[in-house]
Amino acid sequence: MATPPPAAPQVLCLGEALVDRLGPPGGEPAAATSDDRLGGAPANVACALARLGTPAAFLGRLGSDAIGEAFARLFASRGVDTTGLQRDTERPSRIVLVRRDAAGERQFGGFAGERGTGFADQALDAPQLEAAIDGLTPSARWLLTGTIPLASPAAAAAQELALARAASAGVAVAVDVNWRPTFWNPAADPASGPDAQQLCRCQPLLERAALIKCAREEALWLCGSDDPALLSASLPGRPAVVVSDGANPVRWCWGEATGELAPFPVAAVDTTGAGDAFSAGLLHGLCARPELLGGGDEPGLGELMRFASACGALVCQGAGAIDPQPTAAEVQAWLSRAR
Repeated sequence: MATPPPAAPQVLCLGEALVDRLGPPGGEPAAATSDDRLGGAPANVACALARLGTPAAFLGRLGSDAIGEAFARLFASRGVDTTGLQRDTERPSRIVLVRRDAAGERQFGGFAGERGTGFADQALDAPQLEAAIDGLTPSARWLLTGTIPLASPAAAAAQELALARAASAGVAVAVDVNWRPTFWNPAADPASGPDAQQLCRCQPLLERAALIKCAREEALWLCGSDDPALLSASLPGRPAVVVSDGANPVRWCWGEATGELAPFPVAAVDTTGAGDAFSAGLLHGLCARPELLGGGDEPGLGELMRFASACGALVCQGAGAIDPQPTAAEVQAWLSRAR
């Protein structure tokens, strides 16, 4: 029997795919003692969506190297559409050095593998992307992206093209802020926020969003408050906003609805990718029930948040961002036990 063609993607995930080089808990991410895991927020979300059962596409650029080949195999195994995946013969795929403390919390601390020409993700090519995205938008409901492409002129131009094409096709935009200062300046303090010029670069992206997910510190940088309702009100489109805060409750402003949910208690091995799994859980639910975006069904919204939070909790229980990602059935079974 012939294998059926893959379903047309409902979510397009644009941005970086890379390797997270995880240092041992409490130690430095040296090559000899590290655990290399495929990652990058948009790649993580695309893989998590496919695992949950929502067809997704990845739009990005990788090197013609072992990391690029590993991603090609991963995307194929998960059923992620790679029409918009570019390969670079000059620039390598990026390796991010990740420090972890004893509790699994991580901090990004620079890069490895650069050969003087930059990394492939910085060179995402807008003309090459144009034909791919035009073929993908007819089936798409969401375009997910973040602020990292804005740090490189070529990638920023490609992101702008994708946003324009999404708008013309009626595809909603989800923004995971995902502020990473070292992508803008490798010498920057990994804990530092954006400066005024960088905030200015991010503002047009935020203004296009129908959904914004950010960490508490990112909300403070963006609008001077960690209240999701104030961040939503500061933007002309009044997007749905979800603010996470580590082990503290996740809070949201969704239309006229506001709420919060305490995270599920888990023994975390590695928190890398937990927020991306949460984003995938949200988009998976919104593709199944698009009417929830308006916020009118508060019980349904609460269930959506519980599902997304469970996706993040399950990923924390394994190493890396992609390997521990659950299926929808696994999430539902875990939620049943957690009740």
